[in-house]
Amino acid sequence: MDTRKSLLIRNKAIATGLMIGAAVLLVVARIHKGIGVWEWVAAFSEAAMVGALADWFAVVALFKHPLGVPIPHTAIIRNKKDAIAGNLADFIRDKFLAPETLINKLRELNPAERLTEYLMSKTNADGLAKGISRVISDSLDFIDDNRVQKILRAALCDRIENFDLSSSAGLLLDTLRNNDRHQIVLDEMLNRFAVWLSTPDAQVKLSDSIDTMITKEYPLLSVFIPNRDQFSKGAGEKIVKKINEYIQDVNADPAHELRHTFDSAVTDLIARLKYDHILRAKIEAIKLEAVQNPFLSDYVKNLGSDLKNWLSNDLKQPHSKVQEKFVEAVSGFGHTLSKNRELKETLNEHLETLVSNYGETLRNAVAKHISETVQQWENDDYVSEIELSIGSDLQFIRMNGTLVGGIIGLLLHALSLLF
Repeated sequence: MDTRKSLLIRNKAIATGLMIGAAVLLVVARIHKGIGVWEWVAAFSEAAMVGALADWFAVVALFKHPLGVPIPHTAIIRNKKDAIAGNLADFIRDKFLAPETLINKLRELNPAERLTEYLMSKTNADGLAKGISRVISDSLDFIDDNRVQKILRAALCDRIENFDLSSSAGLLLDTLRNNDRHQIVLDEMLNRFAVWLSTPDAQVKLSDSIDTMITKEYPLLSVFIPNRDQFSKGAGEKIVKKINEYIQDVNADPAHELRHTFDSAVTDLIARLKYDHILRAKIEAIKLEAVQNPFLSDYVKNLGSDLKNWLSNDLKQPHSKVQEKFVEAVSGFGHTLSKNRELKETLNEHLETLVSNYGETLRNAVAKHISETVQQWENDDYVSEIELSIGSDLQFIRMNGTLVGGIIGLLLHALSLLF
């Protein structure tokens, strides 16, 4: 039996026993016609009976109609269920979930500091990493379901097909062009090209290309060139030198002609990506061909399957590499928080902002949930649950009413004799 129910039955029996005891005393005192000490017993038992009956009525009236008689303003908890549910919900919303209350509580708790202490514990970091690993493992099993894969593939293909690649590329280039940031890209390309030209491999290829060109384009002239290898090598070095000098000129001159040409080319490409229907159609056709290409689709599918299998197998190992990385990341974040006061302050401020922005919605949702849940309870279950929760304590009111009523009866009898 539920502990609460057994305690309620016991206290009800004690309170009822006291009331019956008071009634027996009253009967015995009346039999002795209230002579001598029985006069005091009668005063005590009579007042105790009145107190016991009054408190019995009051307690019973909370939960049901006393003796089954539908007296007005009885069975209060049953009849006022909707009002009680609404008032309880409003009380919790206004007193416990008010944004000011939550924010003050957040400031007292200092969640960033508590999070730091939690994450810096090796045990906690391991536990959190295991939890993340378990979620990922379960998610992999979910994704592996053929029905889920079919939905995911259909959704992904639909998103890709509806994605405007041309406009997005144009917008990206347009953003890159702001504040002449595309010129940084040009400088990087030219510098990388210069570095590559300086490598022995590039110079050998350039020399071979010059020698091949001379042999093919000027066959007669090639016969009269002594030391063709040395000639080709020297020519290549001179070309590299001239190219490097040109690149240095471009780097040193923000208004260089090449920069204007590059800027015009980028501007023209952005305009074509946005408005040239022929170019946009070609890009769209390439995109759709790539999406619908069975070989590419199989490759991506197999790649995803291999990655899933590797992750799944790794997470099942006692010394999982992925889980170790999670532990390192969790601990690392904890140590970073511990050393960075501004980061902790920022985290606390963002939490307060979240409470301010969403606290009202949350508190109303919680209040609505509480109210609707209580209203949906069956009346008998609802009354029984409340009686089990507080009924045992209410029986003490009956006990106290019996005893205190008897004592008051004695005092009143003493005063009547005195005056």
